[in-house]
Amino acid sequence: MDMVKVKINGIDVEVPKGSTILEAARYLGIEIPTLCYMKEINEIGACRICVVEVKGAKSLVTACVYPVAEGMEINTNSKKVQDARRMTLELILSTHNRSCLSCVRSGTCELQRLCQEFGVENESRFDGEKCDVTTDDSAIHMVRDNTKCILCRRCVAACAEQKVAVIGVNDRGFDTHIGCTFDVALNEVPCVSCGQCIVNCPTGALTEKDDTDKVTAALNDPSKHVIVQTAPSIRVTLGECFDMPIGSNVTGKMVAALRRLGFDKVFDTDFAADLTIMEEAAEFIDRVKNGGKLPIITSCSPGWIKYCEYYYPEMLENLSSCKSPQQMFGAITKTWYAKKMGIDPKDIFVVGIMPCTAKKFEVARDDESASGYPDVDVALTTRELGRMISRAHINFKALPDEAFDNPLGDSTGAGTIFGATGGVMEAALRTAAEWLEEKPLDNVDFKEVRGTDTIKEAVYKVAGMDVKVAVTSGLKGAHELMERVKNGETFHFIEVMGCPGGCVNGGGQPIQSATTRSFVDLKAKRAAALYEADADMPLRKSHENPAIKMVYEEFLDKPGSHTAHHVLHTSYVDRSKDVIR
Repeated sequence: MDMVKVKINGIDVEVPKGSTILEAARYLGIEIPTLCYMKEINEIGACRICVVEVKGAKSLVTACVYPVAEGMEINTNSKKVQDARRMTLELILSTHNRSCLSCVRSGTCELQRLCQEFGVENESRFDGEKCDVTTDDSAIHMVRDNTKCILCRRCVAACAEQKVAVIGVNDRGFDTHIGCTFDVALNEVPCVSCGQCIVNCPTGALTEKDDTDKVTAALNDPSKHVIVQTAPSIRVTLGECFDMPIGSNVTGKMVAALRRLGFDKVFDTDFAADLTIMEEAAEFIDRVKNGGKLPIITSCSPGWIKYCEYYYPEMLENLSSCKSPQQMFGAITKTWYAKKMGIDPKDIFVVGIMPCTAKKFEVARDDESASGYPDVDVALTTRELGRMISRAHINFKALPDEAFDNPLGDSTGAGTIFGATGGVMEAALRTAAEWLEEKPLDNVDFKEVRGTDTIKEAVYKVAGMDVKVAVTSGLKGAHELMERVKNGETFHFIEVMGCPGGCVNGGGQPIQSATTRSFVDLKAKRAAALYEADADMPLRKSHENPAIKMVYEEFLDKPGSHTAHHVLHTSYVDRSKDVIR
């Protein structure tokens, strides 16, 4: 690698040729502040917070886009630099909604943190006319409040990276604002509810719709039997809401906190992940043996499902008809569990704790009410649960480790890895391969489909057949893979997750700063904790779960049965007519 010598704040350092000043400064442990920068996604130098002095330059330069050169002398912290950053912050605040005390992002707002660091007061000396903007709360999953927008364009870049691109910059000059084309409401465009715009927003301009009051009302209703289920990835992300290290597995504390919030039963969506594998593996084998539609494509990610319905309706037949684990859990709870416990399903209130804002859309989909009532009543994000725990003044870090309730709290390692990209595929292969081979697997680790690469491919020899699989996460990867399939490339089994890295990086996960998102591999750290949990579990194949066996014996009969199809499977809608092409 070619290196260049530069001097930063009087210290000589060698850095790779082609590095930006922002990247070069990190070699000395200097984090140059930014607001608009997102590595490889939004590198536009728009916010001017990252300005630095370069000897010989006529003006301050933006560190995030300015490349280093041999012999360059840089000052990242001079009075001139600090004064410029301070004034920029004051100018941003001059049109900003400064209701920080009640803002959901207070404490994780990057603008707030920078103002604290630079001593910028809430009352700006540049106060003047405010932009004429409105709040868009038309979407089922989120709210856009442009009074808190700083025009960093990170949301626009994230949406474009997802190959959705339904938001952009409208108008010019003082009237510039972010919105949909012609300023139509978000519920009128093909937004897939993935929430990547939210986790990339530095302020409170974008937030998930808060449904915690609905849950609180149910918890305080004596006629309701309130059940909570937690998605696989939540156990390795919730701790971040309480300043615990990225990738901390807090399963036991999470269960304890949910009990203290008052839920009647604390169950695990991992149980339903195992159930999903039973149905999906059976569906795959049926299609392979009986000439069904291939490749079969997983259906666990509601953001991906909605994207497919909008942009690839010709692939809807390829989708597995299985409901997602969240919805399967609710369906089993309000049918089999309700009957077993003697509870009327209308009195059961099911809450999903999910990494995903698209889950808020999913609970309202048609054909998701096996009992005659919605399978799931409310889906909360990881962030919403974190706020509920804080609001209840529960000392999360001090909680003991407690176990899930039974039987819908029993699961295997296969269910646990659903939260990472490749996890659904690996879990399905563990069961499908063993069923096809009709003997126990020598090795249950299908490591070729692990990792955070956008697209991963592998060929496995199963029962004398070469099974070609592909895994992708993020809708940019999904778009690429679907185009390859449309152009004639053959696969047997494809896993798609709507968010880059899978559920561990979902749009409902804890907020991390741009610096962390740009330079720390969140996806890998969170996923590693799930794979570690899987490796430590006594049972690692979904079909070995005794609780799953009991449900089939008592209620479902067998995977793919008539009852299983009625309760655990769903249908899809061609939404392509709603897309402006």
